[in-house]
Amino acid sequence: MAVEYTADHIHLRSPDPEAAAAFYVENLGAKEATRVQVNGALRIILDLGAFRLFVEQVPADTARPPEPPFLGIAHIGLGVNDLDAAVVALKSRGVRFTTEPRQARPGVRIAF
Repeated sequence: MAVEYTADHIHLRSPDPEAAAAFYVENLGAKEATRVQVNGALRIILDLGAFRLFVEQVPADTARPPEPPFLGIAHIGLGVNDLDAAVVALKSRGVRFTTEPRQARPGVRIAF
C-alpha cells in the first residue's frame, strides 16, 4: 500500500502568541479552535481555510530567522478570490507588504 500524505498543520512560534494569533483572526479570517498548554507554553490552534495553524509561545529572546534567502520554509501561501481587494482590506488594517501585487507567471498574481 502506498503511503498517502495530507496537510495537518503549520507550527509557528512567537514570543506573543496572543498577538500573533489575533493577526490571523482579525486580518485573514482564521477561527480559534482551541488553546492548550504544551510543556508550560501556550499554544493557540487556529483554523485558516485548509490550514491548521499552531501558534506557540517561546521566550522573548528566542533567535529570529535570518534575512532571506535562508534554508527552510520561506512563506505560507494562501489563495484568495480577489487579490486586489484582499490587499486593500489588509492595508486598511495596517498590514505592510514587502512585495506589492505582481504577475508571477501567466494566470498567477502574488503579493507578500
